[in-house]
Amino acid sequence: MNSLIPKPQNSGISDLASTAEVPMLTSAQYRQLSEVPSAIEWFANIDNPQTRRAYENDLRDFMQFVGIQQPEDFHTVTRSHVLAWRKTLEVRQLAGATIRRKLAALASLFEHLCESNAVTHNPVKGVKRPVVESQQGKTPALGDAQARALLSAPDANTLKGKRDRAILSALLYHGLRREELTKLKVKDYCQPRRGVAHLQVQGKGGKMRFVPTHPGTLTLIEEYLEAAGHGRNQCVG
Repeated sequence: MNSLIPKPQNSGISDLASTAEVPMLTSAQYRQLSEVPSAIEWFANIDNPQTRRAYENDLRDFMQFVGIQQPEDFHTVTRSHVLAWRKTLEVRQLAGATIRRKLAALASLFEHLCESNAVTHNPVKGVKRPVVESQQGKTPALGDAQARALLSAPDANTLKGKRDRAILSALLYHGLRREELTKLKVKDYCQPRRGVAHLQVQGKGGKMRFVPTHPGTLTLIEEYLEAAGHGRNQCVG
């Protein structure tokens, strides 16, 4: 009787496969990997070291709270456990962003456990997460008085002080990024456009833009350039 699966013919590929040293799992290694808990698989799949470290701390926090000793015990977790944990995080007065991250870590783990059929549902689903304040993570704006105090802080009688005042003024009044400021040349601070002095700024990707130069910044830049030996430019504006 002919076999349903034809016997492979010898070929260059089969010969190569038979002679090449291909690393293979031993039976013991195979059994060991097949028994790895899904929770450990999920953790091993996180590539970013910082994320892995943060999630590790978050999950250790949760496991200590609910008394989980082994990864297999995650199937006993209910939404009530998650709600109680969230309450303790609030009592500890953790930042809203921190609580959101901790809940996100737990939710991500349970999503993986659901996909691998290790648990039947995600107990974090439906648990409300704190709203992060809109100003969190944003650079606070300086008031007029604070800006004036900052500009007057460097000693105007020294070359370094004149330089720092010019730098601070360029940053405060023109919204430049630090990288954009470092690329400015002497010729860039006074580019006349329709009779008004402009800063020629090189942005991301080498893209150029022109920003009207603040009169105060113009004065401070020229004072520094003159003190540094560049001479005073007859700038428009």
